[in-house]
Amino acid sequence: MEAQTVDTLPPVAADHDPVRCLLAIELSKKSWIVAITTALSDKISQYTLDGCDWTGLLELMERVRTRVAREAGRPVEMISCYEAGYDGFWLHRLLERQGVRSHVIDPASVQVDRRARRAKTDHIDAKRLLRSLMAYLRGEPKVWSVLRVPSVAEEDDRRLHRERDRLIAERGQHVNRIKGLCAIHGIYDYEPMRRDRMLRLEQLHTGDGRELPSRLKAEIARELQRLELILGMLKEIEAERDAVALTEKVSEHTNSKKIQNLVKLKAIGAEIATVLTGEVFYRPFNNRHQVASYVGLTPSPFQSGSKCRDQGISKAGNPKARSTMIELALGLGADAGRACSVERAWPRGDARSAGAG
Repeated sequence: MEAQTVDTLPPVAADHDPVRCLLAIELSKKSWIVAITTALSDKISQYTLDGCDWTGLLELMERVRTRVAREAGRPVEMISCYEAGYDGFWLHRLLERQGVRSHVIDPASVQVDRRARRAKTDHIDAKRLLRSLMAYLRGEPKVWSVLRVPSVAEEDDRRLHRERDRLIAERGQHVNRIKGLCAIHGIYDYEPMRRDRMLRLEQLHTGDGRELPSRLKAEIARELQRLELILGMLKEIEAERDAVALTEKVSEHTNSKKIQNLVKLKAIGAEIATVLTGEVFYRPFNNRHQVASYVGLTPSPFQSGSKCRDQGISKAGNPKARSTMIELALGLGADAGRACSVERAWPRGDARSAGAG
């Protein structure tokens, strides 16, 4: 391990409070950079660990905890932070089990230097993250955004609709690939999503009346086999989703009751109910502004001197939840528009006579 130090102000602790040891962890596949500050020194110490070396991290924290407790003669509170990303939340849960107060940070909320060419290294990022943690503990809540970490069961529940999204994207890729292969030979009416796709493949001829070349036909057949596999996976996932949303049976899904209640509302089906529950309603909100901020639907005004304009919604939240809520709103708006159109088209006299009759 390598250690570096830079000058900074030590965190302040009252005599009756535990001594705080602050850690900021900059994670990457290659290495973990750990920046540490304690009440024993006015410096930040930096240590370099191998990537995913969680045992080395725990040993380092235990050495720091033991040294501080021995020299300060008071209990030690370990507080850590790291940015959410590729490593997910497993490290947060591990640290919490070891008695560490852990914070998972939204990377987009951390303030950075806005110069065009700013210095950017893992060591600089670790020190910046540690200083942000010190500011947050001093009572500055706007210094960053702390994520609400879902439980293991809540995180596992999301796999259902997120895997479906990925499979739908893969389905579109295979369909477009097949149509592209057909188009270069003048075939524009072949639909890979039809049930008789394999039979129609045998009947295809090019735009100039020739049979399909053998290698092209074999490639399309292999693409259709991949498509069949994806369609089977989608059918399996959607059957599991419908079993949770449309039946009253006891399910392993953590929030199955919320999904079933949402499905009872007009214009909400099994997919929208599953997405909204897994992405939004798994956690509590204090008001509607927090909901809008979480999904990125808050306004983004721009006002500087005489300039004043609206930049639209922020789009700084959960993209899947935002797109689903917009889709739901458009569906409700379309239903309301159709109802108004029918009401306007109905003659008043006929309506009264129909009601009288």
